[in-house]
Amino acid sequence: MKRPPAGTIPDSPGVYRFRDSDQRVIYVGKAKNLRSRIGQYFQDPALLHPRTSSMVQTATELDWTVVGNEVEALQLEYAWIKEFDPRFNVKYRDDKSYPFLAITVGEEFPRAQVLRGSKRKGVRYFGPYSHAWAIRETLDQLLRVFPIRSCSAGVFRRAKQINRPCLLGYIGKCAAPCVGRVTVEEHRELVDDLCSFLSGDTQKYVKRIEREMKAASDLQDYERAARLRDDIKALERALARNAVVLPDETDADVVAIAADDLEAAFQVFHVRGGRVRGQRGMVSEKTESGGNEVAIGQFLAYLYAEVVPDDIPKEILVPELPEDANAISAWLSEQRGSRVPIKVPARGDKRALMETVGRNAQQSLSLHKVRRTGDLTARALALEELQEALALPEAPLRIECYDVSHLAGTDRVASMVVFEDGLPRKAHYRKFNLRGEGNDDIAAMREVIERRFQRLLDETENITAESVIDAESGKPKRFAYRPQLVVVDGGPAQVAAAAEVLGRLGITDITTIGLAKRLEEVWVADELDPLILPRGSQALYLLQRIRDEAHRFAITFQRQRRGKRATRSELEQIPGLGESRRKALLATFGSVKRIRAASPEELAAVSGIGPKLAEAIAATLTAAGSTREPAVNTATGEILP
Repeated sequence: MKRPPAGTIPDSPGVYRFRDSDQRVIYVGKAKNLRSRIGQYFQDPALLHPRTSSMVQTATELDWTVVGNEVEALQLEYAWIKEFDPRFNVKYRDDKSYPFLAITVGEEFPRAQVLRGSKRKGVRYFGPYSHAWAIRETLDQLLRVFPIRSCSAGVFRRAKQINRPCLLGYIGKCAAPCVGRVTVEEHRELVDDLCSFLSGDTQKYVKRIEREMKAASDLQDYERAARLRDDIKALERALARNAVVLPDETDADVVAIAADDLEAAFQVFHVRGGRVRGQRGMVSEKTESGGNEVAIGQFLAYLYAEVVPDDIPKEILVPELPEDANAISAWLSEQRGSRVPIKVPARGDKRALMETVGRNAQQSLSLHKVRRTGDLTARALALEELQEALALPEAPLRIECYDVSHLAGTDRVASMVVFEDGLPRKAHYRKFNLRGEGNDDIAAMREVIERRFQRLLDETENITAESVIDAESGKPKRFAYRPQLVVVDGGPAQVAAAAEVLGRLGITDITTIGLAKRLEEVWVADELDPLILPRGSQALYLLQRIRDEAHRFAITFQRQRRGKRATRSELEQIPGLGESRRKALLATFGSVKRIRAASPEELAAVSGIGPKLAEAIAATLTAAGSTREPAVNTATGEILP
């Protein structure tokens, strides 16, 4: 793309976007001075970082938005990165799946549990920890003092129905809100105390229990005093699992980086109350030239983008000050409600801890490279092999695969999965409810291809930066991106049907192939004979992964649709049972099977279900159950219970 005239670019703080020929946002950046920053992209390509050079060559358009200050630029940059998921921006990946101690504060009766993976709304996270067993042992000790609910939703509902708590309620490790031993407010108070303790405010609770123990002893209530003594020991054992590294008042996140020209590994130690409460590691590709100060600034913006104010520490320790340290500090201070400085420790215990975190980061980078080398090489080789085997003008960076699923011609659905750069892009997966019924897979494939690519034409007609954005949501339209390769699950008939639709729509620059399951043959549109890829080929392995993922996605959707239809059909035949009451029943009991097993009295206890309707529900479901065909063991012919 051509460099915009310098006079047209403002010298104010702002955020800029590079777009490709399909108007897809491929990079988002921020700057104190837009004119100076944007000008750096249009110097000699040999002086740019390789990934930056590739981005500039791919881009065909550039736009920008002026903001008031650096903090606003930081916030808008993250919002756009989250919205558009640009392929050339830094992608952070956890170097392993760390477990967290999670408390579902969004529920009426919050639950403590071990969780991994992406964070959910309405859940308070503590950690991460190195091992799940360490969380469970710590939680087991803490439940003596803070006996909040830790059972699953099913166990909680069942205990509520039979008015009898589970084992934890009997041994004093749960306050048993399921049977009303504590109110919602009392249980919430226990949850708040546990969250406060886990956040580092530990001595307050230890001293409080010591005072209560002394008071019980003075009153000669020795049994209660002994219980409180055991509670103190339980808290001390839980605290002993976290090494004391800094003075008690220290509340900090210690961040370290180990990097080379292509990748960077980050380690974070969360220190609360002078103890290491959690550890987390991440790795990312470097997308720009510049020292560690650039990478650290980007990482801090990512790390604290979605945390709740209570999880922001009092200070952040880094090995080098990021270039936008003042903006990040001001942004975090605004979120926390008090000043959050970013410092480089020069000496003492904090410096020693920084060196320890740095060694962890270096080890993390080394391990990542060992694991990642094979994966990167295999993906690049697979795309090169596909390009060569199919005589494509370029490597197929975006591949879409389609599969059709039905049960004896009913509940017909189709799936579309997307792989970019050889990796699944799950945000772009799509499901299709197909029209009509029947076993004609060819017609079904023709329908789904036509619906998908007609939408592509509709959404990219007279393509502009605005035309690929949905006016209501402000997000990219669902089908606005064009693949280089279309894969269908099937043989020559399915491929011919897909190619015929693309030809009729006037789309001639997308290659269409099919992967037949029987011999794993690759059928290319307009070719009489299949293409046989070597069994050890990385290209064949990639196609198999894509085909199997499309099949899994379609089958899952088809089963979900069938299950919902079956549930609806059984409950919908009950007179007087509307949608809101059906939802209330399913929310209380969890499944139609449990509703059928419930007594009329239990059904009548559900909000909106009176005694007369409860009798009708029980009678209808019992009659429906008795008329079902019995299950049969196909091997022995025996009727199963």
